[in-house]
Amino acid sequence: MNAPAFDVDPWLLREPSVDPATLAVAESVLSLSNGFVGVRGTLDEIDPSARRGTFLSGVHETHPLSYPEGGYGHPEEGQAMVAVPDGTALRLLVDGVPLDVREARPQVHERTLDLRAGTLARRVRWTALSGTTLELRTCRLVSLAERSVCAVRYEVRALDGPAHVVVRSELAAGVAPPEVESDDPRVAEALDDPFETLRRTRTEAGGALVLRTRRSRIGVAAAVHHDVEAGRVRTEVDDDRVVTTVAADLAAGEGLVIVKTLGYSWSREEADSLAAEASAAVRSGRDRGWDGLVQAQRAVLDELWATADVEVDGDPQLQQALRYNVFQLFCAAACVTDAPVGAKGLTGTGYSGHTFWDVEGFVVPALTLLRPDAAARLLRWRAGTLDAARERADTLQLQGAAFAWRTIDGRETSAYWPASTAATHINADISRAFWLYRNVTGEDLDSVGGLEVLVETARLWMSMGHEDAAGGWHLFGMTGPDEYTGVVDDNVFTNLMARRNLLRAADACQEQQDRAAELGVDHTEAAAWRAAAEAVHVPWDEGLRVHPANQNFTTYREWRFEDKRDSYPVQEHQHYAKFYRRQVVKQADLVQALWWCRDDFTTEEVARDLEYYEARTVRDSSLSAAVQAVVCAQAQHPDLALRYLRESALVDLLDVQGNTAKGLHLASIGGTWLTFAAGLGGLREDHEHLELAPLLPSALTRTAYRITWRGNLLHVESTGGGTTVTLERGSGPVDVVVDGTLLSVAAGSPVRAPLRTPTPLLAEPTQPAGREPRT
Repeated sequence: MNAPAFDVDPWLLREPSVDPATLAVAESVLSLSNGFVGVRGTLDEIDPSARRGTFLSGVHETHPLSYPEGGYGHPEEGQAMVAVPDGTALRLLVDGVPLDVREARPQVHERTLDLRAGTLARRVRWTALSGTTLELRTCRLVSLAERSVCAVRYEVRALDGPAHVVVRSELAAGVAPPEVESDDPRVAEALDDPFETLRRTRTEAGGALVLRTRRSRIGVAAAVHHDVEAGRVRTEVDDDRVVTTVAADLAAGEGLVIVKTLGYSWSREEADSLAAEASAAVRSGRDRGWDGLVQAQRAVLDELWATADVEVDGDPQLQQALRYNVFQLFCAAACVTDAPVGAKGLTGTGYSGHTFWDVEGFVVPALTLLRPDAAARLLRWRAGTLDAARERADTLQLQGAAFAWRTIDGRETSAYWPASTAATHINADISRAFWLYRNVTGEDLDSVGGLEVLVETARLWMSMGHEDAAGGWHLFGMTGPDEYTGVVDDNVFTNLMARRNLLRAADACQEQQDRAAELGVDHTEAAAWRAAAEAVHVPWDEGLRVHPANQNFTTYREWRFEDKRDSYPVQEHQHYAKFYRRQVVKQADLVQALWWCRDDFTTEEVARDLEYYEARTVRDSSLSAAVQAVVCAQAQHPDLALRYLRESALVDLLDVQGNTAKGLHLASIGGTWLTFAAGLGGLREDHEHLELAPLLPSALTRTAYRITWRGNLLHVESTGGGTTVTLERGSGPVDVVVDGTLLSVAAGSPVRAPLRTPTPLLAEPTQPAGREPRT
């Protein structure tokens, strides 16, 4: 896939020359979202385009799942995010000729995503067949202040002669059927036309559509209004679209300005009030006016950058990418309510819009330190799916709750159990996100439904674990984060994460005994959790002095990396039957345990384990680079950590994985910020005190970032002269451990510590042939 070329700028993503060949990736990269509504970065006139789409978080349709062979407990229904009525289309005709940049060959065609303004601007200048030169300027926003509002300012100007212009502005349903990889005709039947139209209304300058999904019965309303300067306006409505036509005769130097305001609403319940809600959203947006919406957008983002900015000196491209990642991370969840953040957010239909473990693993922890209010909303949504998780556990004949591997509404929709139901670590990943939120914010677990989640996931582990004759506690038939090694015994990551889940649940119940009693937890049950956690079996290879990723992993046949350097991703060139029992790792697995379960490893074990698995990890997943970066820094290899950080940060801007066209990689986006803070910054948020252990790679002269810790805003800056921690907001003082020394940070009294010189135990590790960090 071709990635668009952007100018390097610390605050702008500017595409100086729009190339139709790169539109598929650009539409994802230039997407705008607020977590409630998202719009892909298509051109205004739509043609050419790769994949249009406006999406609402939580809005989906179901479809049958088919299996070559039936089996007990297989999910019967899939779910797919469906595009709602799209209002991005403004098709321009000049003297009867439609604008198509492929034919017009404009002298200027540029787009700019402004990370401080939160707008996508576009400028096109071309000469019409009549000889008149025209300039089109548009600016699009998805409001971060008005949850349900999107708006476009559209201006076309005749520069040096007359022109008759007509703009056909659409609000259209059915423009982007979901993409689901299935040959089952029932899937196409369910998804090709997912909506039925319930109501449509028309006004002189706009109208509204009310739709409902045929199977999931979700109601959606979209409304639109056009404020026009110097034009003739007419609106027509049919079953699935509202079309407003604006016409004007322009003399040289004159222009036509249209402000298009869109409002959205959806509900799982009654659809009767949805049209009124969407129209009210339009009225609210119009009340602010275009300038007011822009000002409100800037105010929200000013606050974001005041509390979450990241800075690097020495690598301008990385600086741009880091801010872009923070911007998209924030926008993915800024206004989300009663819905998850999917693996692609609202930027594309990849993975059918499903959420996975990596959202709780990477997105929520990053938001917890940057925007805890957004993290809380995502955790409350997950806690709200407990009943579905209990039902799934009951189907599996287990106790407690088994959270869905991939889902939109909380129910399991994965048809491939070795990489879903067997990947039970998701339950510990989710419990970790709740526990980290409590530790970072100081808020009660029950403020986000966390105690019940910890209790029910602990019960799940107890019903899955096996105690051997010697008293060891095992988990058999598990799949860890590495999906190239599936259904194995004693996956180290899963075992250690289960241990933490059990211990944290026991600790939380001890702290909240009355609430624990309401959940049916007594001292005997909590004591059993602790006993199982203490007895967890952790495989160890005494000869190699490394941890096998799972029992016997280090005895598997080695993968011939040199012979297969042109055969990636592995799963697209080899059958699972071959690589499931080879020493080839899709994404960091045991290495991820070195980060998330750091107290279970010595410094020497970290160094040796990292060296071993770096030589076997091929990073066919975008998740891996962030994890490897953190642990490389942990093992005192800051230059290698930086190379992995760059791959993670640029995964979408450079289309590193070749699939950004399907949407942004949200877990990598969250992981990028964690890589910067937890990798180069050495940040750890899993103990009583915040911990920092900064390292500065040789290519950088300064790093800085901000975090919110227990209601206090801290600024952490590292240069060759040392690390400075400043309390920028909050009552303080805040205790911070810097390189093992406890320091107290008070308002007006920054603390400083010398910067460590890296002291690795082993040489910088190497990667498989051709799988070095990609930047």
